[in-house]
Amino acid sequence: MNFNRCLYNIGEHLDSDDLASLKFLSLDYIPHRKQEPIKDALMLFQRLQEKRMLEESNLSFLKELLFRMNRLDLLINYLETNEEEMESELRIPGRAQISAYRVMLFQISENVTRSELKDFKFFLSQEIAKCKLDDDMTLLDMFIEMEKRAILGERNLETLKRICEQINKALLKKICDYEELNKDRRMSLESASDEFSNDMSQLVIQEGSLGELAMSDCLGEQDSDSEASEAVYRMKSKPRGYCLIFNNYDFSVARKNIARLHNIKDRNGTDLDAAALSKTFSDLHFEVRPYKDVTAKEICDVLEYYRNLDHNDKDCFVCCILSHGDKGIIYGSDGREAPIYDLTSYFTGSKCPSLLGKPKIFFIQACQGDKYQKGIAIETDSEQTEAYLEMDSSLQKRYIPDEADFLLGMATVNNCVSYRSTMEGTWYIQSLCQSLKERCPRGEDILTILTKVNFEVSNKDDKKNMGKQMPQPTFTLRKKLFFPLN
Repeated sequence: MNFNRCLYNIGEHLDSDDLASLKFLSLDYIPHRKQEPIKDALMLFQRLQEKRMLEESNLSFLKELLFRMNRLDLLINYLETNEEEMESELRIPGRAQISAYRVMLFQISENVTRSELKDFKFFLSQEIAKCKLDDDMTLLDMFIEMEKRAILGERNLETLKRICEQINKALLKKICDYEELNKDRRMSLESASDEFSNDMSQLVIQEGSLGELAMSDCLGEQDSDSEASEAVYRMKSKPRGYCLIFNNYDFSVARKNIARLHNIKDRNGTDLDAAALSKTFSDLHFEVRPYKDVTAKEICDVLEYYRNLDHNDKDCFVCCILSHGDKGIIYGSDGREAPIYDLTSYFTGSKCPSLLGKPKIFFIQACQGDKYQKGIAIETDSEQTEAYLEMDSSLQKRYIPDEADFLLGMATVNNCVSYRSTMEGTWYIQSLCQSLKERCPRGEDILTILTKVNFEVSNKDDKKNMGKQMPQPTFTLRKKLFFPLN
């Protein structure tokens, strides 16, 4: 059957409740604010196609969605797949694309009765104002509202457990079963990574040094083209890998709860950086995952989630953090600190074996905070208006692990300010995105591009105070890194 006709036929058999289920199960790939305009299944299918999650040659995600929703009729009639085949497929490690966490929440919603739903709203009203809990809200709607308010997450289940314990202990058991399975999975991964690390250590001893190892051979990769001989990182998968964008604008919670940050400002202009990064890395074939106004704990939770994913079919990992920061740390939107070294260390070979030998890239634009922050009026060459810049700074510390294949791009060198325009975004991120856009098609490697970014940013000044900025990359890359467009 024609691909589009197949999607159309499936969409015709999905009602509004089915659409709500599809959207909830797809939340890890299409955030809620991007789902709001989606009014029918065909619109959702189109968004999934744009995300490269649904293609004529790859229907695995659609099959998993229908399987999780128990729409076995559509699986059989239109996708020629039955329940046994799906169960067998999803038992293979790394094949499931919908997180166990989201499946668990969906299963709870499917097992809640009408009277239990009313009870759920009653107990949840202690956490969320009643005016936010509409009479027609489904449990999936309430889960989304809880996630927005950071009282529900993959590793933040206490509120949900407390409510389920009071309503129906069978629901609580589903959560406990999920936690137990997740614990077993983490222990299994850690055990496997320890064995892998031991094997690698033995190989290092035998060969003399890590630099002399052919890492791709250790991982079973056999490159037949010239890239192997030229010591170039493999970059052929589509998507290349995940690109996380943590974009913190709203620091009202930090101002309220942490006395020393009472003057910290919201980061006006940061959405311009987030949009530029999203467009740039989407064009470079990365699967972009945006996160807005996240706490320090939420950043760690997200990185923990991606650490545990199977990246074997990916070639790279990118993480961009746009926030306030100080002396080797970044602030979450709640003002809590997260050391940069801790964030990068989630992806060492022992903690994330499926990224071993692959480049892990971090770009960090971190403001200094209230101590040095002030508005500076400047004149632009293009228009007679004032753009307001805020100063960022960072103290150079040990930011990345002492092992291969990391690249960290910091907005500034030791103790120096960096600038963010409320009208144009930051000097560093905007220059980075423009340089990637222009120079990746020319076949330039990432370090050459970052050198160009250093040159461009260092030539800027605030015209009033003659302030300067010099970005600084730190890396342990062993090969050349290119981002081909094909």
